[in-house]
Amino acid sequence: MPTAGDDDGAERLAAHAAGNKRAWQATLDDVDELAAGRATDGWEVVTVVAGQTAPRPRETGGTDRYGLVHVVSKSDADSFATAYERGEYPRYDVYRATTDTRLFLVTECLDPGSRTAILVAGSVRRDDARALARTAARTGRMYTHVRTLDGTHLGSFEHATPEKFFPVTDRGSQSSGEDCR
Repeated sequence: MPTAGDDDGAERLAAHAAGNKRAWQATLDDVDELAAGRATDGWEVVTVVAGQTAPRPRETGGTDRYGLVHVVSKSDADSFATAYERGEYPRYDVYRATTDTRLFLVTECLDPGSRTAILVAGSVRRDDARALARTAARTGRMYTHVRTLDGTHLGSFEHATPEKFFPVTDRGSQSSGEDCR
């Protein structure tokens, strides 16, 4: 038999879910707005929306390939791979929003030479991302990796200002970035 406390927990859970759903929709709306703005300015824009994003701290598997790993669909993979191979992407910016439990990100990598922009949208649990935030703060670098569900690595970007990715409270300790790739 449910108690009043159980009802409060269920209501909190429902409120978190509703808040996360609104934040994800706002993130997707931001991607569309950023893409439209770049396209209006004459940029070719490739947008990829991760079906799953996982934070991978340096300690995972003893590798230096830490960062956010975005898993994308086959249709997004093809357009991403084509754009990635065409450019250098020396500029980037990160747009983020948070709820109590999740971090929502849009990473925008720009290649002024080819006037190509790649926008990568993803979301991670804040608790899961904290170890990565500490690794990035310690090393002064952050990486964005894009892959398919079968594990095919499509490309990676290196970022020199990792603080752009994480709220201060998640880093344990703050712009436009350069040196994206």
